[in-house]
Amino acid sequence: MSGITRKTRDRDTIERWASARGGVPASVPGTQRDGAGIIRIHFPEYEASADELEQISWNDFFDKLERESLALLYQEATRDGEISRFNKIVNA
Repeated sequence: MSGITRKTRDRDTIERWASARGGVPASVPGTQRDGAGIIRIHFPEYEASADELEQISWNDFFDKLERESLALLYQEATRDGEISRFNKIVNA
């Protein structure tokens, strides 16, 4: 199953996947209107762009996901079998 991407809207799957990799829900500052703006999964330990993202609650993250019919495209492992942090917010 290495290198295979999956798409989900399941809260437990998303939170479990992100947390296992040190990921937290985040929003791009300045994009908020009603609730979270542009959402991302941020990996503070691995990404230097911490100043560019604002951590938000899982509730705010999932509210945005549901309200805009979005999903998480993600990868469990790379083709080499390493843990993957690849993810992207996409239309459901």
